[in-house]
Amino acid sequence: MTLAVFFGCTFIAFGPAFSLFLFTIARDPLRIIILIAGSVWGWGPWATSGHRAFFWLVSLLLSSLIWFIAVKASDPHDEPLQKGLLIFGVMFSVLLQEAFRFLYYKLLRKAIEGLVALSEDGCSPISIQQMAYVAGVGFGLMSGAFSMINLLADALGPGTVGIHGDSQLYFLTSAFMTMVLIFLHTFWGILFFHGCENRRWWEIVAVVVMHLAVSGSTFCNPLYVGSLVPSYVLMAIAAVWAYMLSGGSVQNLRRFLLCAQSEASPQPAS
Repeated sequence: MTLAVFFGCTFIAFGPAFSLFLFTIARDPLRIIILIAGSVWGWGPWATSGHRAFFWLVSLLLSSLIWFIAVKASDPHDEPLQKGLLIFGVMFSVLLQEAFRFLYYKLLRKAIEGLVALSEDGCSPISIQQMAYVAGVGFGLMSGAFSMINLLADALGPGTVGIHGDSQLYFLTSAFMTMVLIFLHTFWGILFFHGCENRRWWEIVAVVVMHLAVSGSTFCNPLYVGSLVPSYVLMAIAAVWAYMLSGGSVQNLRRFLLCAQSEASPQPAS
């Protein structure tokens, strides 16, 4: 039964993200490079989310260090104070992640300028929108890996979840939360980069607010409805928003779902 829990949670948490990687990134070497550069950026010991590889780990280190110092400098027996420090740590970590997201955008912007300078036709082989998407997927994958690796190890046992009357859905809800965070980071990357590119600062603020809301909702656990439902609602909003900013439309979506050819496609010569 523990193996079933392990593989089930793994496929729920990472299956959709792996599909994104397989169909949209794996065949493009440049996207793979950006994905790896975008898989390291992070959270603290409460591990609920993360961002781009090197940047993700730097953020993880800084936020964990500050949280550790705050805990050691306070009274460990003062439960309200410790909970307040945990909330502060999570909120600070979110802000630190978004600061590193901005730094990563600036780095990619410089990379695009270099690619344009080296190209023969004066065009970049990858757009900033594509970079935002690939970097967001990398952010989400590293986030999911850090938030689920210990849980997956615990799923193999020994032990029984809920033996003292707690919820037996702990592993399952954690897997669904990891999945939504991976998608959210992908959409947030698109929204954040679009806001930076067009100087629409309210889009950046919206990303930060959504990130804070999703992270704050985890304090509702073990009332998992209080964290999962708002997170999936925000994911749907962010998905539609990112789709529209990327040039999508209802007509294009309808054509995709119906597998219909574009009306503008050339007709074969008679």
